Amino acid sequence: MTREKTLLWHGIAALCLPLLTVMAKFVTIDGHKLPKQGAFILAPNHYSEIDPVIMGRFMWGLGRVPRFLAKGSLFRIPVVGRILTASGQIPVEREGRGRSDAPLKAAQQLVDRRLAVIIYPEGTLTRDPDLWPMRGKSGAVRMALESGVDIIPAAHWGTQKIMARYSKRISFFPRKRIECKIGDPVDLSDLRGRPIDQATLAEGTARVMTAIAQLLGDLRGETPPAERWDPSKNNQKETGRFE
Repeated sequence: MTREKTLLWHGIAALCLPLLTVMAKFVTIDGHKLPKQGAFILAPNHYSEIDPVIMGRFMWGLGRVPRFLAKGSLFRIPVVGRILTASGQIPVEREGRGRSDAPLKAAQQLVDRRLAVIIYPEGTLTRDPDLWPMRGKSGAVRMALESGVDIIPAAHWGTQKIMARYSKRISFFPRKRIECKIGDPVDLSDLRGRPIDQATLAEGTARVMTAIAQLLGDLRGETPPAERWDPSKNNQKETGRFE
């Protein structure tokens, strides 16, 4: 098996880890539930623009390399594209003829290259006023069903103390505490083999969001809302700032 932690990744870690260690104490709960090898989708909550860095730190600490889906156009920029390719990021075409089968191609890369990828099922920062996970989008579940890989739910809490939602300011001091809890794979076994239609995707996505919310509730010591926040029902745009 190809080593995930390449020289490039060790260089990235050498640059980022010391600063992150100064900023926060990272506490992982149930880290043994993250597979040490093989393909899977990690689905965390999303409430700060620095979330990818924070989840990347947790994932690196658990022995895996953090990867994300990136716009295919970025891979065609000479220097940027080489870095993205070398670091194992996964290109997804969002326009043109390749758009419709982009999730399938990305999912196949997971299987073929035995990669782990971080996908935020909310698609953007949560609109929930109390930072609970909101209604999810179906991309992660579609990839899981098409490729046969597991979705591992995760939740982190404390990141908002470093960078609040939609803030451009980073708080370095005092040192924060950020916790991350890893869950069991979401059971989608009864959905596999069914037509991958809107009903199937909605059912699977609801399970994923419930699992993430329960993990976050454990970290916060609170009970998550029974119903996920829905931007469309609250006169909010699906993307962009709203506050």
